[in-house]
Amino acid sequence: MGIIAALIIGGIAGWLAGLIVRGAGFGLVGNIVVGIIGALLATWLLPQLGVHLGYGWIREIVNATIGAVIILVILSLIKR
Repeated sequence: MGIIAALIIGGIAGWLAGLIVRGAGFGLVGNIVVGIIGALLATWLLPQLGVHLGYGWIREIVNATIGAVIILVILSLIKR
């Protein structure tokens, strides 16, 4: 995946994760970073759990969103 595609997917995933986990958003740039890190986490974690979701861009966005939600929940617990 190219850097531009990673930024787009990360932005979408971070934005969606910010909507899902209310009050844990980090702004546009922070959400992009959380989305990219979430994509990396989910790319490793979901196959380890035997979870395979969709194909193509949709899979990447869903995986990145799941990973970003996990990261946002952990960060919000640490913030407290």
